[in-house]
Amino acid sequence: MMEVSIILAKFWGWYLLIFFTTLSVRPSRIKQIFEDLKDQKFVIIASFLATVIGLVNILLHNSWESNWTIIITLIGWTSLILGIVLFAFQQMATNFLLEVNIKLVQVLYMLLFILGLYLLNMGYQLILY
Repeated sequence: MMEVSIILAKFWGWYLLIFFTTLSVRPSRIKQIFEDLKDQKFVIIASFLATVIGLVNILLHNSWESNWTIIITLIGWTSLILGIVLFAFQQMATNFLLEVNIKLVQVLYMLLFILGLYLLNMGYQLILY
């Protein structure tokens, strides 16, 4: 199981780092994502991808140990639940997301960026502690 944890730590670490660095450099992308939430086709594709990625993550790694690997499990479950909610309750979910304050989103993105760095550290064992 640890090998899968390492691979997923690297995957999610790189994903979070790349995605949120891009959003930090190009904040207009955040507004674009919120605009795209008004398009049903975008939301359906996003919900499908989130559901598939979350389900694959959970099938490969559903570990509830009290160490850093639980983060990977929580990311998988969050992705799956978000995908299902976006698909099943599209209007309610998009209305909620459109009401979210941009500043809150930016704080959340910064926290996810730091989480990405942490996962990369765990995947590559850069700093041992």
